[in-house]
Amino acid sequence: MSIIGAETIGTALLILLGDGVVAAVLLAKSKAENSGWIVITFGWGMAVMVGAYSVGQFSGAHLNPAVTVGVWINGGIDGADAWRYFVGEFLGAMIGAFLVFLTYFQHFAETEDPGLKLAVFSTGPAIRNPVWNVITEIVGTFVLVLGILAITAKGNGFGVGPALTNMGTLLVALLVLGIGLSLGGPTGYAINPARDLGPRIMHAILPVPGKGPSDWGYAWIPVVGPIIGAVIAGYFFKAAWPG
Repeated sequence: MSIIGAETIGTALLILLGDGVVAAVLLAKSKAENSGWIVITFGWGMAVMVGAYSVGQFSGAHLNPAVTVGVWINGGIDGADAWRYFVGEFLGAMIGAFLVFLTYFQHFAETEDPGLKLAVFSTGPAIRNPVWNVITEIVGTFVLVLGILAITAKGNGFGVGPALTNMGTLLVALLVLGIGLSLGGPTGYAINPARDLGPRIMHAILPVPGKGPSDWGYAWIPVVGPIIGAVIAGYFFKAAWPG
């Protein structure tokens, strides 16, 4: 399986299950309606686990351009392959969002609040302040990328560089769960440019019943913040961890 194919499939699974749990909790007449933040964070953790285990043997299962940047900085992939990861990640995110739209179509129609419909597809801040929102995404993504690089470091035995094997993949899923529980409150922890931008594009173009605007004024934050956090984490790991 090619890098593009693997990252497309893995990211589609990630978004299908991740955005799917948000839809289950937020949309009207869902059996999981109002089940809360704990359900959402656990759902996203399991989404990471399924996506990563599914295609890790083929591409390392980055499923996130920020992770790709961190791995690239540390020599886990070369620049010629980075664009293949990016293509697969964004394409997979859009496919996953489309599948959520199909799965929950009746519930989108039953939901009155356009903001809840947008929240299924993309993140938004609890308190809107661009500077602090960017900082939150930088911190969350720093923890994600540094954690992945550390977990998969040679000394841990869970995989070298981008490779995740056996228990390592589960630990990364638990890392995402921890970030959601601890750092997700201010912005909804995008920590992944593809996870936010791909579904936001689908929200804009799909015939979601009663949808409102796609909040493009905020859309740059969950893209720029995670990339900055990934660069900082990548170089910090490279400088501080033994090679």
